[in-house]
Amino acid sequence: QVHVVESGGGSVQPGGSLRLSCYASGSIFSRYAIGWYRQAPGKQREWVVDMTSVGTTTYSDSVKGRFTISSDNAKNTVYLQMNSLKAAATAVYSCNAGVYRNIYWGKGPLVTVPS
Repeated sequence: QVHVVESGGGSVQPGGSLRLSCYASGSIFSRYAIGWYRQAPGKQREWVVDMTSVGTTTYSDSVKGRFTISSDNAKNTVYLQMNSLKAAATAVYSCNAGVYRNIYWGKGPLVTVPS
């Protein structure tokens, strides 16, 4: 069982930045694939970015150039740096860790960008 815990949510003004963290337990963190998703109020969950176990990243078009994913394997943590935030970014952001065909989800923090 892998436990996933996100942190770093909050409210930020349009144009501002926020960094989210995704901690995933386990001794083989370097083998995890990590994905960030978000769900805006009243909308379906949307994929944001993926990072494979070898560090390959793929971003959705909606965040490309403004969001950056990075990893600190020593801390079992993946970060999502979000810059130039817009009101449309208001959502619950959750991450998942995929390993050995299993996917483990965190509950996600709320990020609010007032319009």
